[in-house]
Amino acid sequence: MRGLYFEEFEVGRVYKHAFRRTVTEMDNVLFTSLTMNVAPIHLDHEYAKTTIHGRPLFNSLFTLALIGAFHVPELTMGTTLGNLGYENVKFPAPVFHGDTLRGETTIVDKRESKSRTDSGIVWFEHRGYNQDDQLILICKRAGLMETIPATGIPED
Repeated sequence: MRGLYFEEFEVGRVYKHAFRRTVTEMDNVLFTSLTMNVAPIHLDHEYAKTTIHGRPLFNSLFTLALIGAFHVPELTMGTTLGNLGYENVKFPAPVFHGDTLRGETTIVDKRESKSRTDSGIVWFEHRGYNQDDQLILICKRAGLMETIPATGIPED
């Protein structure tokens, strides 16, 4: 399976990714611990009971990483040269363990690279939803994508 080359991206096209994932308490504890985010809102059930959520809130950077990865198999697997940046990252609704998340990506814009002959820049808008179709994440991302090689598209 490969992602798309720069020329294959169509501005305005929406991809509804097939992958979904139910996030677990262990995901939250492990990610939060590995990244040394010791905020009790993520780890301490008793503290979390005193917050507006009443239970531990999922680490938002895990949510960003997970939703940001759903597109990889169909859009960027083996054809990306790297992320150039994220902007306007928003978390309009909280995520809790037990939620099942899914993602969608819209191709917002694209242009050829001004400094490289083998690539172009594609702007993506990633959106994440929970099991109730509630928007839990929206962000824009710029990625450096390979152009079709001079030898043509390789056979899978």
